[in-house]
Amino acid sequence: MNAPDLQRLLVPRTVALVGSGAWTDAVAAGAQTLGFPGELWRVHPTRPSQPGAPYFRSIDDLPAAPDTAFIATPNHEVPAIATALARRGAGGFVCFSAGFAETATPAGLRLTRELEQGAGALPFLGPNCYGMVNFFDRVALWPDQVVGDSPERGVALISQSGTIALTLMFSDRSLSIGYLLTVGNQTRLAAEDLIDVLSEDPRVTAFGLYLEGIKDTAKFARAVDKARARGKPIAVVKSGRTETASRTARSHTGALSGSDAVFDAYCAQAGIARCETLSTLCETLKIFHGGGPLAGRRVVVMGASGGDMAMTADVARHLALEFPPFTADTTARMNAIVGERVTVANPFDMHTYLWFQHAALRQLFDEVFRSDVDAVGFMLDCPPAASADDSAYTAVIEQFAAASRGAQPRGVFISSLPETAGHTVRQLCLASGLVPLQGQREALEALHLAALVGDAWRDGTPPILSRPLPAVGPVQTITAHAGKAALGAFGLQAPRSLVVPALQAAAAAAAIGFPVVIKATGAGLEHKTELGGVVLGVRNAEQAAAAGTKLAALSDDVLVEQMIDDGIVEILVGITVDEQFGQLLLIGSGGVQAELWQDTMTLLPPWSREAIAAALRQLKVSAVLDGYRGQPASDVEALIDAILAIGRYAAAHRDTLVELDVNPIIVRPRGAGAIAVDVLIRKAEES
Repeated sequence: MNAPDLQRLLVPRTVALVGSGAWTDAVAAGAQTLGFPGELWRVHPTRPSQPGAPYFRSIDDLPAAPDTAFIATPNHEVPAIATALARRGAGGFVCFSAGFAETATPAGLRLTRELEQGAGALPFLGPNCYGMVNFFDRVALWPDQVVGDSPERGVALISQSGTIALTLMFSDRSLSIGYLLTVGNQTRLAAEDLIDVLSEDPRVTAFGLYLEGIKDTAKFARAVDKARARGKPIAVVKSGRTETASRTARSHTGALSGSDAVFDAYCAQAGIARCETLSTLCETLKIFHGGGPLAGRRVVVMGASGGDMAMTADVARHLALEFPPFTADTTARMNAIVGERVTVANPFDMHTYLWFQHAALRQLFDEVFRSDVDAVGFMLDCPPAASADDSAYTAVIEQFAAASRGAQPRGVFISSLPETAGHTVRQLCLASGLVPLQGQREALEALHLAALVGDAWRDGTPPILSRPLPAVGPVQTITAHAGKAALGAFGLQAPRSLVVPALQAAAAAAAIGFPVVIKATGAGLEHKTELGGVVLGVRNAEQAAAAGTKLAALSDDVLVEQMIDDGIVEILVGITVDEQFGQLLLIGSGGVQAELWQDTMTLLPPWSREAIAAALRQLKVSAVLDGYRGQPASDVEALIDAILAIGRYAAAHRDTLVELDVNPIIVRPRGAGAIAVDVLIRKAEES
């Protein structure tokens, strides 16, 4: 849907309010509060006209086709109203009425089909949505109180929840809101449609989303890429972090790649800030609105409290922020200003010795803003202006703001509590070019997320959704030996091996060369270790014969293969297929403890050497890969080669591959390679 298709819906000059009672009255009141410059037409078959509020009996009785309509009637009346709007040539509508597909009942689904048919090609929000507010153009189709001004620039908030949208509107955080849009059931217009259209509005600086689900993932990804290309970052709160995977997992990969991990991976690669709370969403959007993502992760946080600075270091310990020390030259100049009693460090407790020496404070702030960092934060909690004198506090903020003007690092003001940055202080900051951030944790999380988005925009390639065609046949499991051979054709290294009848294990072991590993093989043996189907460290013919006899109880044939006994670390690599996002690459700590450790990273294509190397660095096991406590470093380059080989196989078999699990890849010392010792492949049979 192109931008002109929504112009009349989003920027109407004539609005029909269809229905009676408190809801449409509230819409009319909200439009008046915001100063709607157009005409409101009230529609109801029997409600008597009132002074200043005449009623029309139907859509057909209106003086012209309305640009948009707000429908608040019993749900069974909605399809006919939509039909009338389409017939009359309206521009679109908001369906406030509920009781449609969200009920998951036959009646609700039937009404949804009738609504879609009646609306024809008309764009509409809902049903079961709270409406929309276009603050830019003073349009309110909102059945509740409307709070806010008409900014020149602002963020677009898109929510599947009306209550959460209302909460964001009511927030006292000085977030410049340009659009507030709810999408309800997303029957016609979904979040991705609005992102696509509003990316072209030069007044929109960023997008804030509350999502419960994505209607069309491919369209959503295209809209996200478009917003990124237009320089409009996105922050999102998405519910469902505790949702478990709906499918039955046959492998470690399947067990570890839940849907929420997939969305996390998508956000990281696409450059979307995924927020845990609405507070962090607001603070992140303030940073985005004030200048986009951060250029990097290097920050200085300073303030006049040792406690605040200690808490800053503690709160940020799990974040990606970096607090680089000041250079020796900068430290010397700062020491000359603050004196020997103050220790120059980052985070920086500046004390209060200079609190009333504004010229010296300005010198100090100037020095800090000359640092090679991406943001400088000044933390201060101010008394309420209505009941105390805050002038000593605002005077210091003014010196900090003056130093920030023209400086390379982004200047931000941080209050440790949301309420100790009152409206007056926030307006002072905004007028001075500072971003006022409320709440220590939320502020640091927002800086962290803005830095990660900056990293992705600068260094990352947008993810590609590699979704297979529908499966064409039943799923088959390929044996480990055949799977390694198939992957070997794409460059994956495996041990020397033979598949033989169980009672011939000793002869096969002798042919390969001791030591060997002997494994049961065949269908239904995906987790061989748990079934006692693996015998390690077989070092002579007698042990091999005994292993063959033992494993014969599990399978007729056994896999005898070279034992890799110089491994440093075991890594799991797998491919799984998500219904929405397509093929996924999962990398993590391997072996029998893979699911226990939960040390994994998920990547969407394209799978480049750089992306894989970055993912490996984020694993807890990365320290072992690099040589932990004097141990030899492992062959990371060979491991990356192995992962790339698995990715090539997955891409070549996109339409038939259901699941692939290589667990483990044994990574040997640097220069010795990385060897895949167990493989599970599940594929749909080709037609």
